Amino acid sequence: MRAAHFPGRASIDAYGNGGFRFAEMSHQGSILMLPSGIYAWDVAHFTDISLETLSEVVSDADDIEVLLFGCGHDLLPLPKPLKKSLGDLGIRTEPMSTGAAVRTYNVLMAEDRQVAAALIAVDEAKLAR
Repeated sequence: MRAAHFPGRASIDAYGNGGFRFAEMSHQGSILMLPSGIYAWDVAHFTDISLETLSEVVSDADDIEVLLFGCGHDLLPLPKPLKKSLGDLGIRTEPMSTGAAVRTYNVLMAEDRQVAAALIAVDEAKLAR
């Protein structure tokens, strides 16, 4: 497993311009928001998502109830084999646009829920409110 870009949990303050802002830091590119930390995620397109690109999620599976997928600009369905594999680990999946996933992640994290997010970076800049 790669070292966490940020160890622990943090809400997302802003997203767009190809990255994210959280914990007084910024990151260019996609990210995984997990109970163990925030990781750079080498996925630029929804079609790049696989169980292999989600290896950190698999490692944290016991601590994740729901995994939000920020699919970019649009809501796209997860491939059924991937959804089943994650379901077999006890992880419910919720795909949505990246903006919706950021907002939902912040709410669920504030409620101290066992939430994680796989967020594809988008270009338009937005505050995460």
